[in-house]
Amino acid sequence: MIINQPAKGYFFAFLSVLATSNVYIFSKAALETTPVAVFGVYWFAMGLLWILLYSIKTRQLGEIKSQPKRNILILVVLGLLETGGTTFFFLAIQAIPNPAVVSFLSYFNPVFITILGTIILHDRYNFWEILGIGLIMTGAFVISYQGGTKIESMFIHGSHYMILSALFYGVSAIIAKKSIQKISPTLLATSRSLHLLVFSVLMVFLLKESWVISNYSFWNIFIGSILGPFLTTIAGYYAFKYLEVSRVSILGSTKGIFVLIGAYIYFGRFPLPMQLVGGLLAIIGVILISFGKLMLKKKST
Repeated sequence: MIINQPAKGYFFAFLSVLATSNVYIFSKAALETTPVAVFGVYWFAMGLLWILLYSIKTRQLGEIKSQPKRNILILVVLGLLETGGTTFFFLAIQAIPNPAVVSFLSYFNPVFITILGTIILHDRYNFWEILGIGLIMTGAFVISYQGGTKIESMFIHGSHYMILSALFYGVSAIIAKKSIQKISPTLLATSRSLHLLVFSVLMVFLLKESWVISNYSFWNIFIGSILGPFLTTIAGYYAFKYLEVSRVSILGSTKGIFVLIGAYIYFGRFPLPMQLVGGLLAIIGVILISFGKLMLKKKST
């Protein structure tokens, strides 16, 4: 049976959503007892191992040697951007008690993708995208706001990490989408994990952290590394290969629901009522941004 490209794209997008949702849970469990740098070494070393085994199995390992210099430069730039985005993401996971709240704040990503797409790719805005951005910004404020008027105590600790993470990821997503037909998803995933592993090792030495972790952290990292650096990354890049970013974003908007359920089952934690309202506003905002991009594409064809 021949599967068409959109069907493949939806399959990989949904697979990426499921894997990503569990990353929030298992990484949070590990980071409760493990420093971010040490966590990164184990997480990305294991993730890189799974990717290399997959590359050998699918005979894609030879692609690394045959890449032109331009592609190598793209891989380095993407690797640095992913290092920034992922580091801030895990700092947020560690700082914010409930991973469901982090998942709601991650809806900043499509905001930056839309804004940067306009600046870099000269994409156009429409009413639905502007409304979606407004809802996400409102939702993020509602989720993060703790009360008071002092900036340093107004928002929950760690929310600023997600804004920085979204900025890095926004630039990375645009470059990855433009390069996905030239560089395979497997090679992109390999480069990403390698950059993050090297960065984590350097940080462990600079911060003089202990390499020892608990059995509890190890098994959470073991499971999470299969879902995160390996499955989430490869499935996400394949989704970009077969689908428009807007359609991937629509499916990605359901991530918060899965994380919400997982956080309650695994930790017994549930967001505050206002955080749920903010999360719902952000989800609607992502859907509206994605819907607006689809409307623009239909008008241009």
